[in-house]
Amino acid sequence: MKLYTFDAAPNPRRVGLLLKYKGVKIDTQAIDLMGKEQFADSFRAINPRSTLPTLQLDDGTVLTDTIAICMYIDSVYPDKPLFGRDGLQRAQVIGYCHQIFFEGAMAVAEVLRNKGEAFKDRPLPGPLKMPQLPELVERGNLRIGAFFESMNADIGGREFLVGNELSQADIDLYVVLGFCGWVKRQIPDNCPALQTWFASMKSRFGE
Repeated sequence: MKLYTFDAAPNPRRVGLLLKYKGVKIDTQAIDLMGKEQFADSFRAINPRSTLPTLQLDDGTVLTDTIAICMYIDSVYPDKPLFGRDGLQRAQVIGYCHQIFFEGAMAVAEVLRNKGEAFKDRPLPGPLKMPQLPELVERGNLRIGAFFESMNADIGGREFLVGNELSQADIDLYVVLGFCGWVKRQIPDNCPALQTWFASMKSRFGE
């Protein structure tokens, strides 16, 4: 299989940290998002959605959703499982991944993509052009604040979001908290549990 990625971007980073945690190396090709290489005909022939990460399997099957890619790799390399040890934990991990993406990553994306020239006509990933909506910048910042507080309440007194070991939910939360820095938002002082947890994860991944 082959992974198409752009290491610095949050969704590719979710997959990258999964691979790092598991100690797995797969064939990888960088696609330059800033240079808009994702819109090149050669890449769109693989993924018409023009999104990263993209995983192409040996039989030609293509996975383009980050959570699907993570779940597939976790199943192929089951050591150090990242989607729980039983059905309940699996459901909890997937639930947190969805919550973190919707409440956190999408909030940051609202702020990032609805102002400035870098994402002009591209407030959403993919080939469809549409106008930026500056009103979403303010809403996105409100959502980021609420996300910090919600995650601070959930992580208080816990080392991991689900069970007693690292899961994809922890990786996703760590990535999205870092992504907040792209719009100059840091974990506020009224979220000390989240600050402590983020620092411990940063040390865990050697960053």
